[in-house]
Amino acid sequence: MEAHRHTEPATGNSAGLAERIALDWARRIEERLLLPGSRLPSVREGARQLQVSPSTVVAAYDRLQAQGLVEARHKRGFFVRERRPALPGTVARNAPRSTLPPPFDTFTLMRSLMDSREGVGPAHGTLPTHWFDPALLRQAWRQVLATGPDQDALLLRYGLPEGDPELRERLAERLHDLGVAAGPAQVLTTVGATHALDLVAHTLAQPGDAVLVDEPGWPVEYARLTQAGLRLLPVPRGPEGPDLNRLAQLVLQHQPKLYVTVSVLHNPTGHSFNLQQAHEILRLTEASGCLIVEDDTYAPFAPPHQPRLSALDGLRRSVYVGGFSKLIGAGLRVGYLAGPLALVEKLAQRKLVQQLSSSPLNERALAHLLARGGLRRHAERVNEQLGLARSRCQKLAEQAGCLFSVPPAGLFGWVHTGVDSDLLAQALAAQGLRIAPERLFSPVRRGGPHMRVNFAASADARFWRAVEAARKGLPPWE
Repeated sequence: MEAHRHTEPATGNSAGLAERIALDWARRIEERLLLPGSRLPSVREGARQLQVSPSTVVAAYDRLQAQGLVEARHKRGFFVRERRPALPGTVARNAPRSTLPPPFDTFTLMRSLMDSREGVGPAHGTLPTHWFDPALLRQAWRQVLATGPDQDALLLRYGLPEGDPELRERLAERLHDLGVAAGPAQVLTTVGATHALDLVAHTLAQPGDAVLVDEPGWPVEYARLTQAGLRLLPVPRGPEGPDLNRLAQLVLQHQPKLYVTVSVLHNPTGHSFNLQQAHEILRLTEASGCLIVEDDTYAPFAPPHQPRLSALDGLRRSVYVGGFSKLIGAGLRVGYLAGPLALVEKLAQRKLVQQLSSSPLNERALAHLLARGGLRRHAERVNEQLGLARSRCQKLAEQAGCLFSVPPAGLFGWVHTGVDSDLLAQALAAQGLRIAPERLFSPVRRGGPHMRVNFAASADARFWRAVEAARKGLPPWE
């Protein structure tokens, strides 16, 4: 880490140097270059990186401990503590501002998705903008506004709380193709899939209720559920799928209200449930009355034959959630859910109170695309590009000394870097590169050697050369 190298004073008095090192670390912690729970380099590794004596590193870490910024864990090293409000006169306030982009935390991730000035890189969760087809949307908007008796109403009036009737017909047909038997009355449109998930969480669970979630999983969903006051129960999800024994224990001990899971092309690993796993999940959660919330956001990148929990369950005690932002761009903001009729009616009432309605123009445009095949053809083109990007990314990752823990599929890959991914994120941030380390995808901030990569934005050999070089300067993951 050349940018943070210090020089040991010839006098042997290292107090001033230790103070400068502590200032540097404090600044990085304050600016979230280091996330809570991140492990600092060991004393020996820190001395090697900074080219100072181990005693100087110890003195710097002691200062950080005294400021409450880090904590020492017996035989494990020094770790960043949870952030606390900055006090006037703290070291971090007076430290120089960093010009480096911080590695993602949940809110950095969300802000970056909203910032059109920032390009899509390996850490992002969307397709690059040049993969989309805005002409497809413009044409759909023009056509629905030029034809039909209600084109003015699409601009001037609220839509129905349940959603555009034509779109609900098309969505029911789409669900039928996936094996999910749902009539139009069982479909509710929303302002994106995130709105659908939010409706379910706030309607069907109360603060203090237990909710099962995947670990690793989607950090934005963790944030949403936590802000709703729900207790997150992580279900470990490895290369072979969810830990069913742990799932059974959690169901028995906590009687969770919901299990929010991604059954197909799981974010971040890309894993999909097989038929046996899907059946076992439904069996284990049935006795407790736990409702399955199946997030199928990445369905556009998956083959339709993949088993869905909602298809096997028949929407008796499951809710299916889908959306289109990943495929056609975030600006459309149309999502949907399907579930038991009485439950959908209850969710529609909450949507009415909370949102009034979703956009009738956008919903009719989407119905137009679904009915005329434009979206299907666009999906075929995107998936062809994505397949080529995956193959190239896999080859480059292996050349850089990294391996995929789950066979590459869909939009995301779960890469075992062989080193602490927090430290790797720090090293790459010094070069202006962002990665999404394993800690980001844990509800309990559990670190590890993995990082998530976006295949569509990670096929650049320069990125993988930087990863390879950074790995060589870090100790192997233990």
